[in-house]
Amino acid sequence: MAYEHSERTGADDDTDDTALALKILVAGGFGVGKTTLVGAVSEIRPLRTEERLSRAGELFDDTGGVDRKTTTTVAMDFGRVTIRSGLALHLFGTPGQDRFWFLWDELAQGALGAVVLADTRRLEDCFPAVDYFEHRRIPFVVAVNRFTGARTHSAHDVSHALDLDRGTPVVLCDARDRDSGRGVLVRLVEYAGRMHTARLLDIDTVG
Repeated sequence: MAYEHSERTGADDDTDDTALALKILVAGGFGVGKTTLVGAVSEIRPLRTEERLSRAGELFDDTGGVDRKTTTTVAMDFGRVTIRSGLALHLFGTPGQDRFWFLWDELAQGALGAVVLADTRRLEDCFPAVDYFEHRRIPFVVAVNRFTGARTHSAHDVSHALDLDRGTPVVLCDARDRDSGRGVLVRLVEYAGRMHTARLLDIDTVG
C-alpha cells in the first residue's frame, strides 16, 4: 500500500495502542491556501518553511491575484491530524512555485493520496498538480477554497473545467476552518481507500 507509519503511544500503559499514520499531500498553485489548510487542521504545531518574497523572486513567481501575499513555502509544510482512534494523517504541504517542483517527487513517495486546492479565480494554477497526480495514479480530491469575493461555481462545473477523470471528487471548503478541512481529508481517505481496493481486485482478476 502507500506510506504507513506506526506510532506507539502510552509507553507506560499496559495496552498496545498502535496508531496507523497515512501520508497525505496538500498541493495546488501559489497562494491557494495550502499552508493555511495544514495549519488549520493540524493538532500539533505545524512545521513551516516559509520565506519572505523578494524582488528577485518576482522574476520567477507569478503573484497575479495574490498581490497581498508576502511569504512563500520553499520546502514543505508538515502537520498531523487524528481522523479517528487508531488512524492519523501526516500532512505534507507542497511548495506552489514551478522552481520548487523538484521536491515533489520526494514528497510524493509513499503518499496514500493528495488534496489539490483550487481557487476558481485562478483555476488554471492547479492544472499542473492535477496532471502530476493523474499521471502517477495517486488518488486525489480537488478542494475548491472559497475566497471572499470569488464567484461561486458548482463542483460539476469545476470538474468539467479541469477535465477530471470520472469519479474524481470535487468538494467546496474553507481552508481556514478546521472542520471544513477535516471534511476534505475524510473524503480523500474514503476515496483513496476505494481506489486502492479496486486496484487490488484488478490485480487479483488478472492474476
